Amino acid sequence: MSGTIIKLSRNTDNAPISAVATQTVAFSHYNNISAQLPVDPSSGELVAGDITAQAKQCLTNIKAVIESIDHVMDDVVKINVFVTNIADVDAVNTVYASFFTDYFPTRTLVAVAALPLEGALVQMDALISNGEGTTPQAPCDLVKVAKNTTAAPQCSSSTHTVAFSHYNNTSAQLPIDAKTGDIVAGGIKQQTAQCLTNLKAILTSIDVPFDDIVKVNIFVKNLADMDAINEVYSSFFPDSAIARSQAYLPARSIIAVSALPMGALVQIDAVVSHGDGTPPQAVEDRHGIVIKANNTPNAPKCKLSTHTVAFSHYNHISAQLPVNATSGKLVADDITSQATQCLNNIKAIVESIDHVMDDIVKVNIQVKNIADVAAINAVYKDFFQGDLPARTVIGVAAIAMDALVQMDAVVSNAEGTPPTA
Repeated sequence: MSGTIIKLSRNTDNAPISAVATQTVAFSHYNNISAQLPVDPSSGELVAGDITAQAKQCLTNIKAVIESIDHVMDDVVKINVFVTNIADVDAVNTVYASFFTDYFPTRTLVAVAALPLEGALVQMDALISNGEGTTPQAPCDLVKVAKNTTAAPQCSSSTHTVAFSHYNNTSAQLPIDAKTGDIVAGGIKQQTAQCLTNLKAILTSIDVPFDDIVKVNIFVKNLADMDAINEVYSSFFPDSAIARSQAYLPARSIIAVSALPMGALVQIDAVVSHGDGTPPQAVEDRHGIVIKANNTPNAPKCKLSTHTVAFSHYNHISAQLPVNATSGKLVADDITSQATQCLNNIKAIVESIDHVMDDIVKVNIQVKNIADVAAINAVYKDFFQGDLPARTVIGVAAIAMDALVQMDAVVSNAEGTPPTA
């Protein structure tokens, strides 16, 4: 790997410390923060109380991590909230609002089957802006640009899109008609189309093409709906003549959830390249920095996603199932073998672009049986030689192909993409 930008991994005693993840991993102009459970760092125990107390503890832990690296909560660009009961959303929102004074970051909120601590009702992770960069980058007074549009449904607890440096992160879009504020009529196809239409409206409002998306996350209530979702999805990607000529598709992860806000069947968010950057970066960079999409025969391919999509100083890797790339079939039906295969697939993708596993800054793991986390951890640590990435683990009711585990990753990209090399 070329380039000398250094990944900076840090922990603080003011938040719970994990043996299998680093609390915050900074690279270039972003920090990736591991999922925080409602654990009191002093006792190491689940905080006493209801969803209100637990949500407050998750956010207190995130705040402690952020402040330990001389940042503030209003530097947060994106938060992911995982609850075990979708009915707890209002209580979470009440607590949530008290932690932000300037604006609300982008947000994705879903209900999941289980969390990695018995009794936990909520878990949150975060992405924060990092204007100072990491060595040898010089601190820069980059501006965060947060925007909403009336062309998409607005939420009182989040902002549609928040740009910082060369990335935009969008809030998850429900299948809501922006004019009525209601879920659209119809089934899964109509709901998928509305989610993507809302997402496209947000990007259009900031003059960003739909094909500037580098990663899509689809949260679906029923995995059996994926064929219908994919049919609609294919009509949105690729979106432009140049993207079609290159057969460009973003990286993608599909996550089965237990419930979504408003009883929706599907919800979609995205990570978007932002070539013009944010001030004081020059607008003329916009058409110069290149999206680099890459597949490798050494990992299983999907016709609707690309293995890894690099832009500027990050690579986004599609979710990997425990599938053998040669046979196209799931490996043995035990969690150790399947976790190893997921990580081997990620490793194959990472190495295909001349990177190493220690370039990973964040890993997301979905597991069918939350009790399997210990077995995953035993395998996981063997794939890293240096500081462990930030990490989020959730329990889900189902995974594609009836797999036991699925993983995706975000990778540092010190060499950048042209013309930043």
